[in-house]
Order: sequence, then structure tokens, then C-alpha cells
Amino acid sequence: MAESLLFSVAETFIGKLTSRVLDEASLALGVYDDLRRIKDTSSLIKAVLLDAEQKQWQNNELREWLRQIKHVFSDAEDVIDDFECEALRMQVVNTSGSIRRKVRHYFSSSNPLAYRLKMAHQIKDINARLTKVAADRHNFGLQTNYSDTRIVQKRELTHSHIIESDVIGREHDKQIIIDLLLQDGDDKSLSVIPIVGMGGMGKTTLAKSVFNDERLGEAFQQKMWVCVSHDFELKHLLVKILNSASDSSPSENIQNFDIEQLQNHLRNTLADQKFLLVLDDVWNENRVKWEELKDLIQLCANGSKVLVTTRSHKTADMMSTNTSHILEGLSPKDSLTVFIKWAFKEGEDKKHPELMEVGENIVKKCGGLPLAIRTLGSSLFLKFDIEEWNFVKDSELWNLPQQDDGILPAIKLSYDQLPSYLKQCFACFSLFEKSFYYYDPEVTGIWDALDFLPTPENGENSGDIGKQLLLELWSRSFLQNFVYVGGSFCFELHDLVHDLALYVARDDFQLLNFQYENIRENVRHLSVLQNDLLSQISIPTGLRTILFPDGANSKPFLNNCLSRCKYLRLLEINNSRYKNLPRSIGKLKHLRCLRLVNNQELERLPDSVCKLQNLQTLELTNCQKLQKLPNGIGNLIKLQELYITTRQSNFPKELAKLSSLKILEFSYCDNLMFSFEGIQFPKLKLLAFASCGNLKSLPFHIIPNIETLIIVDCNMVILSMGDNNNQIPNIKLKFLSLDSLPQIVTFPQWFQGCANTLYTLGIQNCENLEELPNWLSTFISLKMLLIANCPKLISLPEDVHHLPNLEHLIMSGCPELYRRYEPEVGQDWYKISHIKDVTVELEETED
Repeated sequence: MAESLLFSVAETFIGKLTSRVLDEASLALGVYDDLRRIKDTSSLIKAVLLDAEQKQWQNNELREWLRQIKHVFSDAEDVIDDFECEALRMQVVNTSGSIRRKVRHYFSSSNPLAYRLKMAHQIKDINARLTKVAADRHNFGLQTNYSDTRIVQKRELTHSHIIESDVIGREHDKQIIIDLLLQDGDDKSLSVIPIVGMGGMGKTTLAKSVFNDERLGEAFQQKMWVCVSHDFELKHLLVKILNSASDSSPSENIQNFDIEQLQNHLRNTLADQKFLLVLDDVWNENRVKWEELKDLIQLCANGSKVLVTTRSHKTADMMSTNTSHILEGLSPKDSLTVFIKWAFKEGEDKKHPELMEVGENIVKKCGGLPLAIRTLGSSLFLKFDIEEWNFVKDSELWNLPQQDDGILPAIKLSYDQLPSYLKQCFACFSLFEKSFYYYDPEVTGIWDALDFLPTPENGENSGDIGKQLLLELWSRSFLQNFVYVGGSFCFELHDLVHDLALYVARDDFQLLNFQYENIRENVRHLSVLQNDLLSQISIPTGLRTILFPDGANSKPFLNNCLSRCKYLRLLEINNSRYKNLPRSIGKLKHLRCLRLVNNQELERLPDSVCKLQNLQTLELTNCQKLQKLPNGIGNLIKLQELYITTRQSNFPKELAKLSSLKILEFSYCDNLMFSFEGIQFPKLKLLAFASCGNLKSLPFHIIPNIETLIIVDCNMVILSMGDNNNQIPNIKLKFLSLDSLPQIVTFPQWFQGCANTLYTLGIQNCENLEELPNWLSTFISLKMLLIANCPKLISLPEDVHHLPNLEHLIMSGCPELYRRYEPEVGQDWYKISHIKDVTVELEETED
């Protein structure tokens, strides 16, 4: 199935062949002409790939040809990357190496003479293989197409929280469920109400609509939502329930509690409370496991209710204390309403009766399934060529039975219409388990490390492009529960969409979840979910990606991984129990992204990490025992993102060599007192400090370069510039977040320097903040203002109504502001009533 991703793979590979670094290196080593021939041959192959991808399902020989191409491109990419690595290593040696080191380098196994012979042989082999497969293209009668013209029409993002489609056609179902939940019963018994229906029917959407209904907020003192999926282990469920309970303490590490401790904590949390617990997407059909959980929550019943969503009638019958609610497909009228909502802008359907006629036939084939209707409607959004609509209507995929892999023809059709560059990005979701909650940096970081992102243009960076691709996937309804807050996205995938990701990516990507599951041949990207699986794995040498499971502590597996997987681009070891990493990690010269997040036992990194000249991202967030950064970090000349948690107070001056750095974040660096004197970071865009207890001032000389500044929980930091409390010229800040900063009483004058550029300002938990300056009303670009839990703040700037572009204003947990700006009745409500999206609350609401 990964053969459907080949066009984008070819495009990326050809792009590499045109890089300036590669040109210079190939000239120096005398292989320039060979690489030009590889580029020309690759272009001939690429020209027929789009047609080949469409026709491969009717031709086994064509499918085998595409598989051969995939292997050749994969090997060729390794050779080209090796070339770039050597060029980077030479650059480091020539700029920072001593004469002794240069001499040693010349006589080493990687000196230019030996290296030239090795590379010439490999390039000759790649050339021969590419020439052969290129000649075979004539055997299949393929049409040429040099560019993928499929585009995604993006929907407008108008709110900080993306609101899903209205619950169309489910009003009657919703009322039935609410009536059952509000129905009086035995206060000593637990009432369980299942919603049953096939995948994509809208069970979770209906349950969320019910869950958020105001009537239930009045009836239940505690509401909890738990996504269960296939994991019905008692301990995991108790942790999820406690985490969902609004009054459970987030600071308690209940992950480490045993069952008895969790039971006691649950009783204390739910004592004397009438609660509503939603168990979403339950697959468990084992009565013993259900009775274990039921007995525990039964003790806290108090007339409480459990709402269950499941595809299984057996599960519903086992759990129900009442009649189950069977969710049927939408009516033809409601189905068409949903389709129109997603396929057209409002009112546009009336202008295209010929498309509507085809659309009605498409809707009939969806069988009333909301997910299928929405996904197909989204794929046709702003497309007015009737041939494209007829292609969907007449596709042979409709005639295929739904297989036991659960792939709906309608969703597969929508996937087929994605541009090639989006298909390989979508495949990466297969590395995560169902019900995973995604954050855009971790997703786009994977795409970037694997070279899946299109080449940046017009001053864009990879993060910007990654966000654009996420918006395109959201526009096609592949992402749901999409939340946009402060420049970042959070989202989920529907189970059936996740099933599709597993299906289309199954040749190259594998999520290892069960014992005795074999790693498939030719897998390039591997994610392991359980620690006890590590001892069973035979690691393929061709891996490009490996994600370790939480709690990993197997040193043999780690050593084996680092010694065998020399082509790794992405290595993620989060939440592990390793105290150190072996020196052999320095041999992973292709590595672009190294994530070591929340490794509470990690004490040191080997200096060999600094040999990874290709590294673009290094994450050390929340490694609170890490003593210091490795020596030689200045050699990481391609590093763009650096996230640091260490115990050191001062950092080496060689940080100044990181001239490509775009993101720099310090968190839990309690000893940090570094002034950054003499360091500029010319390309830095984001600077963040979080929980740095001894940080007293900011590196003001860096601030003019950055666009995002985040300061959180730094108790001693003072934002003013001391005696020289003047403006900083030419500030480019677009996003500013200040959170839990007790030293702030008023805003420093230098903030005024970003009056023309700042579009988001967040101020939270600043307990001593007393006023906002009047000059804040001159911020002509400000679109979002968030103020939360600032009890001493008594008013907004007098001329707040003069902010010309303010669209979103949120004020919560600020009693004086609430009194003054309470909607309709506050004395100054008129000053903000014109703003498009205003929220004024006395208490901060729970997410």
C-alpha cells in the first residue's frame, strides 16, 4: 500500500539532488555527472508514478514494479544522505578542527580518497538499478504527469476552538439519552446506559452533545469522560477516571499508585457525589473485567449514571442495567443536509443543481453513515468539475465489501483524492495508538525529520508548513476535535480514520502492540507500545524511525538498536528509565530528531551526541536529573530546535555556534542564571522559559529577533530592564504568553515596541498584576487577548475599544474585571461588546 506514496518520495528525492551542498560535494569527489544522470532517470520514473498508482490494483506486475522502485529510491536516499552527512562533517572539521584532527581525519577510514571510491561504487550501483526500472516503465502503457494537481481547498479557521459540525438529525436520540440519564432510580444502584452502533455512526459525537448539555451540569456534581478503546485493564481505567475528575489533583503522580491506592483515591474523589461517567468506545466483552470496575464505582453510586458507547451488542448487553439505545443511520434528508454542509459554502449548493444531482447519488451510497458523508463531502469542497464528482460516484471502491480491517470505501475514496505529499504525512498517524491526543509540534517534527514536508518558500519554515498540512487534513475531515490555541493545534483521529492510517501505511510503518507479533519485512518506521515487547524484537537494519515505549529500560535492546539501525532519522525515547545513553549513539549520522522527553532517571548524555551534525531537533524536556549538556554542542550546526532541562546554571559559549537555531526552550532549569552575553541566535523565532526558579532577568539583546516569547512559572523573573527601562527597537513579537509570574505588577515599557506586530497576548495567574498600560490600546495587530486568574487587575486599558483588529477576548477568574465587563450589565460592557468573540467568566472554566 505504501506504493501509493511513491510520487511524493520521488519528488523529495529529486529535490535533494538539486541542493547546493550536494552539488559542491559531488564536484569535490568527482561524481557530479553520475548524480545528474540519477536525477534525470528519477524524473523519467516520477513522470509516470501518478498513473501507475491509480492502475496498480488491476495489475500485479505493475504493483511489483512499483515495489522495486520503492526499494531503489530508499537505498538511493541513504546514499545521498550519506553524502550530505560527509559534507557537514567536513564543514565542522574545517571550521573548528585542529591541524592534528585534520591530519587524523585524512588518514582515517573516511578520508576523501577512500570515501570517493566507496561512493563511486554505490552511485554506480544506484544508477544501474534506476536505469533498469526506468526502462521497464514502457511495459505498462503509462501516461506521463509531471505534477500532482490535486489540491485541498481549505476551510476558514475562525475560532480558537474549532466547533465540529452541528449534531444534525440526532435531536430525538439526544433527548432519549438525556431523559434516561435524568430519570430517577435507586440511589444505591448504578445505572448504565449503552449507545450501540457501527463505526462512524456518530456515537461519540452524540455522547459529547449529551455530556455538554446544561441540564446534566445541574443534575450531576461530577462529570467524567474516559476514552477506553481496547484497553480495559482496571488500573489504567482507574487512572483515566481520576485524571478526568475535575477535583483530582494534577500534581499527584497517580500513575505509580497500586490498585488499592487508586481505589481509595477514587472513593475519596467521588464520595457523596452524584456523578456521570462516560466510557467511550468500549470493546471489552469480558464480564469479569467489567464487574471489577463496576464493583468499585458502585460503592460511590448515589444515583450516578454511566453512559457507554460501543460497536458491540454483546458488550452493551453485558454492561446495561437499562435498555440500550441503538443508533441508526441518518435519514436521507438529514444525510443530504450533512453532505451539503461539508461540500459547499453556505448557499453555494443552490447554484450547482447538476452537482447536487450527483451528490444525492453519492449520499445514498453512504448508507446514512455520518462519518462517510462528512468525509466525502469535505473531499469535494469547492470542487465544481462534475467529472470529479462522477469519479467519486462511479468508483469501483463502492463495490468492494467492507473487509475485516474495517476500512470504509467512502473514507478510502477520500484518502485516494489527497495530494501525494499529504498521503505520506497521513501515514505517520499509524505510529500512535487509537485515541491518542496529538499536538502539532510532535507530529510536524516527525514529518520534518523524515523529509515529508514540501520545500519551504517565501520565508516559511517547516513549522509553518506542517501547520498548513494539518489544516488541509482537517479540511478533509481526517482530523477531529481540532482545537487551535495560541498558535498550536491539538486534535484526535476517529477510530476508523486511524484504521485507514494503519491500512495505507502497513508496508512501511508498524505499530507493535501485542506479544508474538512479528515485525514485517521492509518496515522502515516502528513504534513499540509495551516495554515487555523489547526483549522479543529482532530489529530490522533498515529502520528510519523508532519510538520506544514508556518505561523502557532494556539496555540490550537500546544497544542493539543503536548499533544496527545506522540509517535512523528519528529516535524517540520518552518516559524511560535509562540513566545514560551509550556512546554508540554518535554513529547515527543520519539522525535528524532525537527526543528524550520526561526521562526522570537520565543523568548524562555522551559527548558523542555532538557528532550528529545532521541533527535538527534535540529535546531534553523534563529530564530533571540531567547534569549538563554534552561537550561540543556547538558542532550541531544544523540544529534548529533545542529543548533543555538540566541542573547546570551557566551554559558554554559554544552555544553561539548554533546559528541555525529557531526554537530555544528552557524548562525546569532551577539553577539557570545564564545571561546569554555575546550570543545572538540570528534565526531564533521562539524563546521560552518554564519553571526556571532562579531566572531573574531576560536576555533582552535576543528579544528583537524573536516572534514568540513564553514565560511560565518563573517566580523570580523581573521583566523590566532596570534603570534603562526603555523600549527595545524593532521588536518582531507576534505571540506573548506570561503565566504564573508573581513579580509582575505592571507591564514594562519595552513591550510597547511590538505594538505593530503582536497578534496574541496571554496573561494568566499573575497574582500581583494591578494594571494594563493605556498604550496597550495602540496594538493595531492584536487579534486575541486572554486574561485569566489575575485577581488584582481591575480594568482593561481605557481605550480598549480602539483596538482595531481584536477578535477574541477571554477574561476569566478576575472578579473585578467580571464586575466591570459582565455581558449586558457591566458598566464598561459597551467598550467590548462589539468584539466578535467575547467570553467573560467569574471563574476559570475547566477544559
